[in-house]
Amino acid sequence: MRDFYSVLGVKRDAGAEEIKSAWRTKAKSVHPDQNRDDPDANRRFTEVGRAYEVLKDPEKRTRYDQQRDKVEALAREQTIMQQRQHAREAAEKAKIAKANAERILAELARAEAEKAKADKQAQAQSQAQAQSQAPQAAQAKTEKPQPDATQAQAQPQSQAQAQPQAQTQGKPHVAGESPENLVSRIFGDTPEAAAAAETLKREAEAEAEKAENETPSGAAKPASILAPIELLSSLVRRIRGVQPPPEKAPDLVVEATVTIDDLLAQKPVPITLSDGRELRVPLEGGVTQGHMVRLKGQGLKLQGMGRGDVAVTLRVAKDEKFTVDGYDLKTALPITLENAVLGCDAKVDTPNGPLDIVVPPWSSSDQVIRIDDLGLPNDEGGRGALVVELRVMLWEKPDDKVTDLMRVMREGLFL
Repeated sequence: MRDFYSVLGVKRDAGAEEIKSAWRTKAKSVHPDQNRDDPDANRRFTEVGRAYEVLKDPEKRTRYDQQRDKVEALAREQTIMQQRQHAREAAEKAKIAKANAERILAELARAEAEKAKADKQAQAQSQAQAQSQAPQAAQAKTEKPQPDATQAQAQPQSQAQAQPQAQTQGKPHVAGESPENLVSRIFGDTPEAAAAAETLKREAEAEAEKAENETPSGAAKPASILAPIELLSSLVRRIRGVQPPPEKAPDLVVEATVTIDDLLAQKPVPITLSDGRELRVPLEGGVTQGHMVRLKGQGLKLQGMGRGDVAVTLRVAKDEKFTVDGYDLKTALPITLENAVLGCDAKVDTPNGPLDIVVPPWSSSDQVIRIDDLGLPNDEGGRGALVVELRVMLWEKPDDKVTDLMRVMREGLFL
């Protein structure tokens, strides 16, 4: 739905004069005669005219605002449904990842137990072999026979072969698994998991290079850099690091009707939400017609999402004495024709009570008298002005003398 307010470049609470002035300026700038090289000039000029045709008529404008509110409410509802669906999908993925992680942890624990058992058996076998070779070594030392070169060469070979077998017998399969495979088994093929796996791979390569440089020449190199439990812990930390923060639920947009007395007193006003909750909207800091007050963390609460805000748009109720124009208050002062010509003293109603003012001579209708610091509190710590609009009024009954005077002024004096 096209936003006619944006077409004219005005706010939704703009007055009739502001809309008319914006239409004149916009129509002049987009007129086809001024944009002969623009093929879209006719379309834009027609759109500006259509927007003004709707917004200048109060009834059409009201119907348009109501229709637009319905469209925006429907769009918000669709957004909420989509975000709920995404939250359900994210929760399902998290559930699957948790189950996979528990299964991998069980595999790791089982592999660690098998490795510990194999190491214990290898240690017991080594101790038994050492005990069986002790008497033979003592007897050989007593007899001092010449060593057989073939047997001496074969014995270290057999010991060297037995040692790798003992080391690889209880080695868990998961310890040699690549970070990519481990991440894929737990978290699936997602961009976040791929990024975490790549980081783990770089860290493992760096640790391997560091360990290789620190290992003395001739010494056995470590079979794996990260133990399975350490690998999984680092993986979980990385996965948590690349996950974005929970998405915030959409704002709940409502309207609050306030009076001029509420704005002057700057006292909070209550509102009732659709779920039955009652909140109080603060009016401090300088607010007026059309301003939006945001209540943080008081909006919609959806599963898997951060709580949204409540965006309250202020609407000022009609008042018998004053109208609101920004931070200024406007009031009308009727004066008679002779007072408009000659000037007079008059009383005008203000938020602080009646006030005496002076109407200068030759004052016409729509001429204003501004009285500072009698308007609404603004955002700078001060107050707006009271704008007194003069209205020249005729008498209730025709006056012959005034009629003759006006005829003479218009037609001249005839004898």
